[in-house]
Amino acid sequence: MRKSVVAIVGRPNVGKSTIFNRLVEDRIAIVDDTPGVTRDRIYAEAEWLTTTFNVIDTGGIDMSDEPLIVQMRSQAEIAIEESDVVIFLLNGREGITAADEEVATLLYKSNKPVVMGINKIDNPEMSENIYEFYALGFGDPYPISGTHGLGLGDLLDTVLTYFPEMQNESLDDDSIHFSLIGRPNVGKSQLVNSLLSEERVIVSEQGGTTREAIDTPFRKDGEDFVIIDTAGMRKRGKVYEGAEKYSVMRALKAIERSDVVAILIDAETGIREQDKKIAGYAHDAGRGVVIVVNKWDTVEKNDKTMNEFEQKIRDQFQYLSYAPIVFLSAKTTKRIHTLIPAVKTVSENHAKRVPTNILNDVIMDAIAMNPTPTVKGRRLKILYATQVAVKPPTFVVFVNDPDSVHFSYRRFLENRIRDAFGFTGTPIKIYARKRD
Repeated sequence: MRKSVVAIVGRPNVGKSTIFNRLVEDRIAIVDDTPGVTRDRIYAEAEWLTTTFNVIDTGGIDMSDEPLIVQMRSQAEIAIEESDVVIFLLNGREGITAADEEVATLLYKSNKPVVMGINKIDNPEMSENIYEFYALGFGDPYPISGTHGLGLGDLLDTVLTYFPEMQNESLDDDSIHFSLIGRPNVGKSQLVNSLLSEERVIVSEQGGTTREAIDTPFRKDGEDFVIIDTAGMRKRGKVYEGAEKYSVMRALKAIERSDVVAILIDAETGIREQDKKIAGYAHDAGRGVVIVVNKWDTVEKNDKTMNEFEQKIRDQFQYLSYAPIVFLSAKTTKRIHTLIPAVKTVSENHAKRVPTNILNDVIMDAIAMNPTPTVKGRRLKILYATQVAVKPPTFVVFVNDPDSVHFSYRRFLENRIRDAFGFTGTPIKIYARKRD
């Protein structure tokens, strides 16, 4: 059984994202005084009176014919269709506007239960402002303040009355979380839509269209996944808008809560310095990594092109030598089937645990192959090793002198462990400790 779904809709800049963040008790949606900051629909879980449900934040509904506005309106319409009940948010300080009436018309056609929230009623004296909203025909309007959190309880009490009888229990989250990161306009949103076979997020030739980190659960080949689309990360000096600055912060946060990070590179423009910096975020965070070369359909190819491009990646991303490389076209969907198996393999390796006895057999064989070095007249002795963590796999090697473990010998041990156990796609960490 699924959780009930609540969609928050309204014209631009009535405070939908503020209310969304209040309900989910987290700053997931970007809040800004500029209309149109939220563009895609964003999902998160909320709870009220022991009932958990999903909330969808949407972009402001505007009836203009601009292409981006049309896509934003389409996203809101999809959210309404997916919902069990709609919170129609209005601005209590401005009263009913023509734009509100256009949104109301859209909601009439949906035949969904609608609960009106009259936002920006920040003190009791303003409550008389709500009466004109009865004219919209959706029953009682509820005065609320997103800024101060006032009135939300009464609103949610009414919302819950429209939920279906069936509520599911807590969901086991054994799904593989993987995020898409990269420079603006490398095709992250297009890849999401192609993987899901639906227009899940807005795709535009204009770089920077995605601003929030957007989670989407889906199932593929009997496995549960959550794909996280993130904002494109520009060079620091090129981040002008405050909203875009927050977008990059959310992209970094998305990396932290991912099992696997897919780093997108634009095959048409080639590798850029910013690509290497972005990849470093995933590596430093200890996430599993898949390098995705997108827009492969735009490259003139012969039988050597793929190998040559792969060699360029290996030369430029030497610290990601463990990461598999996938070539595909999100636009044409060619070779797109290769991505999910790579993500699944990397996720399994990221969570792999090695038995201590087998690990020590590998370490002893490595020492026999390449004896430990002598530092200042004292030979390094490796006594035993054990794995202490996963995600990423982390090993502690107990030695007589941790200062004698040179970087090059640590790398040698890492390579031997990789040869023995795989660990494709995941960094591994090795720490030296003195045995007491």
